[in-house]
Amino acid sequence: MRRLGLAFREVGHDYRRNITMTIATILTIAVSLTLFGTGLMVRSQVNAMKDYWYDRVEVSVFLCGKSSDTSICPDGAVTAAQRKAVEAKLNALKPTVEEVYYESSAEAYQRFKEQFRESPILENVTQDSLPESFRVKLQNPEDYQVVANAVVSSPGVESVQDQRKLLDKFFSILGGLQAGALGIAIAMLVVTVLLVANTMRVAAYSRRREIGIMKLVGASNGYIRFPFVLEAVCSAVIGGVIAVVLIGVEKWYLVDQVLKPAFKFTSFITWNTTYTIMIITFLVGVVLSAVAAYFAVRRFLKV
Repeated sequence: MRRLGLAFREVGHDYRRNITMTIATILTIAVSLTLFGTGLMVRSQVNAMKDYWYDRVEVSVFLCGKSSDTSICPDGAVTAAQRKAVEAKLNALKPTVEEVYYESSAEAYQRFKEQFRESPILENVTQDSLPESFRVKLQNPEDYQVVANAVVSSPGVESVQDQRKLLDKFFSILGGLQAGALGIAIAMLVVTVLLVANTMRVAAYSRRREIGIMKLVGASNGYIRFPFVLEAVCSAVIGGVIAVVLIGVEKWYLVDQVLKPAFKFTSFITWNTTYTIMIITFLVGVVLSAVAAYFAVRRFLKV
């Protein structure tokens, strides 16, 4: 305990002596860890959205309507008999097909109006332009081809659409943003490690005479290193606390207050996930800072 108290006093003395460098180190650690935590939040958010949407992915079987392409629907709009035949084929695919929902043109138009009620595109769309369809829920979203092969050539079917392909394109874009965010975060962590190492080198250089005397009287390398590692860890703890608070603010304000009310059609990361990210971010900052300090003073121990 006495050694620990002495080490903390040395840390306080170094902080006062190099206050500008100390503040710069703490702020850099805080910003870097915040970006790192934000990158993890983006990654978790994309995964949460994937789980949410892929669980709801459907295959849409669009039936021929009055405005359908005559080369695909030469007999015109789908008849009641054709509609029943398509529905029977879909129900025959169970258990691959979990549920089959029929949506009339009127229902499709009503849903369209709700989705685009504030868009000028609504003025150019009529009920007849939206075809009847079967929305098929699969047990496994990858079994789209089974459904497509069963009904795509059936009379009265205009097209079969796999929503999963649309989602794949969307999530590939989000994946690029996710990779970019993590790349920036990792780059900032490297900057943090370099800054911490440089700070500890400066501190060790200013105390090189003291280190030399300690080596001559038999002090171990671990005994000499400890105050430097402790100083780096203290800076990381302060910076990590700031980063954790900022990550919490991002979750509370940006996610819960801004994004959730505006985008109610998807799911967002939970507080449990955010707490895990906070812990990981904090520990990464402390561990990297300790390791950087440990190796930074190595050259000054060769006396």
